[in-house]
Amino acid sequence: MATIEHPRADGTVRLARISDAASIARVQAAALSISYRDLLPSRAMARFDEEAARVAWTTAISAPPTPKHRVFVALAKSDVVGFAATAPGDDDDLDPEADAELLIMHIHPESLREGHGSRLMHAIAAHAHDDGFARLVMWVFAADDALRGFLHAAGWGPDGSTRDLDTGELAHQVRMHTSIADIDVDPGGGLIA
Repeated sequence: MATIEHPRADGTVRLARISDAASIARVQAAALSISYRDLLPSRAMARFDEEAARVAWTTAISAPPTPKHRVFVALAKSDVVGFAATAPGDDDDLDPEADAELLIMHIHPESLREGHGSRLMHAIAAHAHDDGFARLVMWVFAADDALRGFLHAAGWGPDGSTRDLDTGELAHQVRMHTSIADIDVDPGGGLIA
C-alpha cells in the first residue's frame, strides 16, 4: 500500500483501510453540515445517515466493484481529516479505460487550507496514472466556488458538460477535467511504500 508525502503538509495520504470507514463517514457528515450547507437543501442534508455511510464506505473499501475503484484518506498524524474516492469514468461520453472520475473529495472543515486537498489530489493523480488513465473528471456544483477554485488552481478546467442533480431541488453541476497523461508521479518524494 502506497503512502504519499507532500513536502509542505504535516501528514500523509494512503489508501483507505476498513478501520477508516467510521472516520470517513464522520468527515463526510462534517463537510456536508458545514461546507455544503449553502449548496444543498436542508432536507437533503438531514437525510444523511452517518451509520449508513460507515457501512457504505466499509463496502467500498473491502469490496470495490473493480480493482481501479479507490478510496484514499488524508491523515494529520494518525487522524483521518479528509478522503476521496475514484472510479473508472462511466458517463456515456467517457472512456472507462482512459478517464477516471473523482467521485467525491472532502476535507474536514476544521482542517481546510492545511495542504490535505493538495496531497489527496497528488495521490489520486499518481494512482490513476499508474492504472493507465489519461484524464481525471469530476462533477462539481456550479455554485461551489471553493471546490471549483481549488480544482482550477490544480490545473483543472470545465469540459463543457453540465447536468442538473435532483437533491430535492435541482442543483446545477459542471464537469471539470484535467490531463494526467504526462504527469510526474515522483516529484521529489512522491510515492513511498
